[in-house]
Amino acid sequence: MKFLLKDKKGFTLIELIIVLAIISILAAIALPMAEIAVKREKEIELRRALRTIREAIDEYKRLADEKRIVGEIDPETYGYPPNLEILVKGIKIKDENGRIRIKKFLRRIPKDPMTNSYDWGLRSYQDEPDSTIWGGQNVYDVYTKSTATALDGTKYNTW
Repeated sequence: MKFLLKDKKGFTLIELIIVLAIISILAAIALPMAEIAVKREKEIELRRALRTIREAIDEYKRLADEKRIVGEIDPETYGYPPNLEILVKGIKIKDENGRIRIKKFLRRIPKDPMTNSYDWGLRSYQDEPDSTIWGGQNVYDVYTKSTATALDGTKYNTW
């Protein structure tokens, strides 16, 4: 009986090693790119959450400045909300027709994608701009408590 090499089917050991090397190289390239894509998506979520909360704070401040909030406003708040929860619970305001209604600024407090919690860093109007300790008088600004570095080299908690 005669065996011919061309009649055999299958892969040689060298061919398998070359294929495994190519797959390893492709995986080594794809993994960091996937990690960057995930980080970029979290950064987009963080920017969106910060914008949402800050717009709600600004809307509250605008209504306070226009004296449309029903009830006494503590002078120490400077027209800013006393906490984030009030933006969800809502406040009584006078609408354009003078009727009193409830105004809610947020459906819920957004989750911080960097810390995976609802615990945001807060700053009062009276606090220093880079303060990490909340004075408690009002909510003038929010920031993430994450100390990680963003893709652009800045710290997330400075956004």
